[in-house]
Amino acid sequence: MIIKKTAYPRAGLIGNPSDGYFGKTIALTFTNFRAEVMLYESPELEIMPSTRDHSVFGSIHALSDDVRLFGYYGGIRLLKATVKRFCDYCKEHSIKLHDKNFTLRYQSNIPHLVGLAGSSAIITACMRALISFYGITIPKPIQSNLILSVEKDELGIAAGLQDRVAQVYQGLVYMDFNKGLMDKQGYGYYEEMDPSCLPPVYIAYNSDLSESSDVSHSNLKERFLNKDPQVLDAIKFWVEITDKTKNLLLKNGDRAKIKELMNANFDRRAKLYKISKGNMKMIETARGAGASAAFTGSGGAIIGIYDGEKMFSRLKEKLKKFKVEVIKPEIAPATGSVNL
Repeated sequence: MIIKKTAYPRAGLIGNPSDGYFGKTIALTFTNFRAEVMLYESPELEIMPSTRDHSVFGSIHALSDDVRLFGYYGGIRLLKATVKRFCDYCKEHSIKLHDKNFTLRYQSNIPHLVGLAGSSAIITACMRALISFYGITIPKPIQSNLILSVEKDELGIAAGLQDRVAQVYQGLVYMDFNKGLMDKQGYGYYEEMDPSCLPPVYIAYNSDLSESSDVSHSNLKERFLNKDPQVLDAIKFWVEITDKTKNLLLKNGDRAKIKELMNANFDRRAKLYKISKGNMKMIETARGAGASAAFTGSGGAIIGIYDGEKMFSRLKEKLKKFKVEVIKPEIAPATGSVNL
């Protein structure tokens, strides 16, 4: 039996980056790209390398470019950490696993390190494959926590819950990470929203502008823990505009107001830490074309709302000059309605 499981990239619509600070966010997953994990029974447990894990290069420049984009480690470490954390979770909860072995393979075409949660998509797909292979059930809120712990606890990656919740639930998801709620039940309040409430949305990305979440969030975390008033005020602001955006979406409200809130989300973020010139140019160019623009995550990709095909064409034309790809995201189906 061959098990194939898929997970999709995530784009934060509003509220970034308050998910790691007991804030609120709305995010969407889309099917234009995917991470896929294949699992099948085998005599020994084996994890197969993918293109990201190769060690043969055409030149010294090719090696340098590969390291710049993908780092020194490929996806195998993500799979190993997921299997290890899954095993630990089952031991902790007295879940007995059968003794069959398996082989894992993975592939992903999600643009790397541009704030689209490509790494957590690989982990999510792997977690789904393991759950299916062993025939167990893990509630979706707990799955999200488990995937986060793979990155934070096993691999030491700075991360928040937004990506994992969005990828586990899929579609369009509203998330409230209120501290009281998190302390009480261990996870937040997650609400699946109807994607048809979204105005026309675009996503633009350029891997040359990528910067890891570690870079973007490290200082912010320290300032948050030190109760920096500027950071605490920003988180409160992001919470408020997330709820405002949700209400506008549910009422098919003023599109211009939603654009204004998305722009304000990024502008407050830009006041807290330095944004690279390339990323800022992408934001300014998109706004110059008449669309709203904010980061989808940590940088390298932006999301916004546009008005009509003429504006979308203008966006593509202007951003193409900076080698930036522009797409219309195809929203993934919510996991409550499909067999994953």
